[in-house]
Order: sequence, then structure tokens, then C-alpha cells
Amino acid sequence: MAKAIYPGTFDPPTNGHIDIVERAAKAVDFLTVAVVELSSKSTLFSVDERVAMFAESVAHLPNVSVQLYSGLTVDFARDLGASVIVRGLRITSDFEYESEMALMNRRMAGDVETICLFSSLEFQILSSSRVKEVAALGADVSDLVPQNVWGPLVERLKKSQKS
Repeated sequence: MAKAIYPGTFDPPTNGHIDIVERAAKAVDFLTVAVVELSSKSTLFSVDERVAMFAESVAHLPNVSVQLYSGLTVDFARDLGASVIVRGLRITSDFEYESEMALMNRRMAGDVETICLFSSLEFQILSSSRVKEVAALGADVSDLVPQNVWGPLVERLKKSQKS
């Protein structure tokens, strides 16, 4: 068994993310959800809000923590003593992106392995971007995000539409 990290932007955390964490937590001794501080993506929530939402969503898992990080993912993994990076795969395009990232990470840190978990069938089309997009258009996505994320998501989208 090993220590692992599950990195991402998680803006916001979805039930697909939680599914990957719950399954990964069974396969490793300790899992750190690594919420990237600075992302090339435009985020709806601050990094502190994303960390807090994710931490509340996985509070039932004793071998999981949630931390923010910046910089290279492999450096963060090494800082934590993690030898595994967990990634979730949904659709075919995820495979191409994740395989390129895994190969680059291996080039930089051969001692850190990437392990991909296939998304559960009900989460194959789920992404934070899609959740924000359809929620902003008025769709009920309460079954796609953890209960603690739904209220803040709706409120933030209302505020962003007013500005």
C-alpha cells in the first residue's frame, strides 16, 4: 500500500470526483486530494472554498485529507511522500490528455507512478465545467454534486450572472 495524491482544480467538486476518491481510498493507505491553487482554468470558487467543500464532502473517509498546492504535481507528491498520482478517466479524450501528462510526470519523477481509475458509468459525462454550464442555464444539478456544494454553487452562479 502507498500514499497517493488525487490532483485537480475541483471547481466545484462533483459526485464523480467523490466516487474516484472513495474508490482510490480503498486501494491506498492514505490519499491526499490535492487542490491546485493556481490554474489555467477560470475558477468560480477560490482555492480555499474548493478545499473546504471537498474536505466536507470526504469527511467520512478517515484516510483522506484535502490540501491546496501550487507548482508541479510531482513535486507536491514527493513533498508528501506519495508515490502514486491518481487520475480519473471518463471519455476517450481524457485518456489522451492523461497519458501525455503521466508520461511527462514520469520523465520528471520516475519514482512517482500514475494510476488511472475509470469513472463509474453514471459519471462518464460529468465534469465541473459541464455542471457549472448547465446550472447557470437553470438546470437542477443537485444530483451531480455533493449536497454541501449545491447551495454555494447556486448562490455563486446567481451572483456571477448579476455582475
